[in-house]
Amino acid sequence: MIVVIIVSSILLASISIVQFKNEAKEYHRERLERKENAVREHINYVLSTTTYPLTTENLELIFKDKIHELAHIHNTEINVYDLEGKLLKSSKESFSVDKTAAPIPKYILKLVRSSIEKRYEDIKTINGIKNRSSFTQIKDDKFKPLGVLNLPYQEDDGFYDRELNSFLLRLGQVYSFMLIVAFALAYFLSSYITKSLKTISDKLNETSLNQKNEKILLTASSKEINLLIKAYNQMVDELEKSAIKLAQSEREEAWREMAKQVAHEIKNPLTPMRLTVQSFQRKFNPDDPNILQKMKDYSETLIQQIDTMTAVASAFSNFASMPAQQNETLNVVEVVELALDIFNEEHIIFESDSPEIISKIDRTQLIRIITNLVKNAIQSIPEEQENKTVKVTVKKESNNVLILVEDNGIGIKAEDINRIFEPKFTTKSSGMGLGLGIIKNIIENYKGTIVFDTQYGKGTCFTVALPIINS
Repeated sequence: MIVVIIVSSILLASISIVQFKNEAKEYHRERLERKENAVREHINYVLSTTTYPLTTENLELIFKDKIHELAHIHNTEINVYDLEGKLLKSSKESFSVDKTAAPIPKYILKLVRSSIEKRYEDIKTINGIKNRSSFTQIKDDKFKPLGVLNLPYQEDDGFYDRELNSFLLRLGQVYSFMLIVAFALAYFLSSYITKSLKTISDKLNETSLNQKNEKILLTASSKEINLLIKAYNQMVDELEKSAIKLAQSEREEAWREMAKQVAHEIKNPLTPMRLTVQSFQRKFNPDDPNILQKMKDYSETLIQQIDTMTAVASAFSNFASMPAQQNETLNVVEVVELALDIFNEEHIIFESDSPEIISKIDRTQLIRIITNLVKNAIQSIPEEQENKTVKVTVKKESNNVLILVEDNGIGIKAEDINRIFEPKFTTKSSGMGLGLGIIKNIIENYKGTIVFDTQYGKGTCFTVALPIINS
């Protein structure tokens, strides 16, 4: 709309300029003709009342005194030439009349004689000023040519220029006002139209396969936007179906992988148990004086392997029975401090830059994150190490709550850094390696992050960032 207004204003201004110039041109042409007709009538009257014979030679005498009177009456310069183009008489002052004045060019005389009206109008531009000159034959009462009448006329476009400038100024003011109105109207219309588009854009940015997506409950004034909203809602329905299928597929794949891992972990203790039983069968002697000690060793070996299998079963049970997310408003600092109370180690240090950081989060899962990280930190410190430190820090940064668990244990080897969150990976001699994988999944469900910084031989620091949710 704004472009249309600008283009139309330029077009109208151009047309107006051309129109004003054409009107000025037509005005000057008609004005010169009116002057010429009036002068010719007056000349005809002079010729009809003179006592001199009507000949070309007598024109100078006939208009000797009359030409100044005519020029004064009609307020214009008058020149009279003979039929050969030689100046006979001029209304200019006597001292400015030159007998050697330039004659009428031959081509003009030819054009005057050849025209039906015996008239020609010559137009020349001198120093940027347009000059018109009319050349008309002077005839006697019997239409016999006597000479040539010349009326010079200098065009003055000052009036039209002033009118044009005034018109363009008013036109500019009108179109400036229209542009301001158009800008305001375009702003409000675009705001009204883009409001619906922004709602759609925000919903698209929030759309994710891993969460429940809301439909857009909005009716727009534009048919196209309504079609876009309808398409988005259909996409949400399809996305929900796809998410259900994907989740089911992922669960099935996870259970298959878990079944393989559990089978592998169970096979590990079964092999030494089988070898122990077979060895005992071969070497069993009831009369052996050391039979009681051998029975004790045999029992301890079996119990040790059974404990390993129990640990595997417990880890699998914990993973399988992960509770559903139940968010509640709580003080993160207080929950973290309470979670540390279950540990008896004196080298655990707790710090917080604020006594209260309120967020909405699942208490059980938050405790699970803390206990897992702290337990790993404790286990990473060798038993024989003298100075042991596990430092837990809670602080607020922007819209996140940061939980840092730092230890001065053995750290993580460079080749293990990229595998530390793999579900089946562990650097310990026992366990299934499910802990960090579980808490990483919990953290990412809250759209948080978990990263770590480690130096082998010096220690590791895990940093958990969880968004603060207040609603």
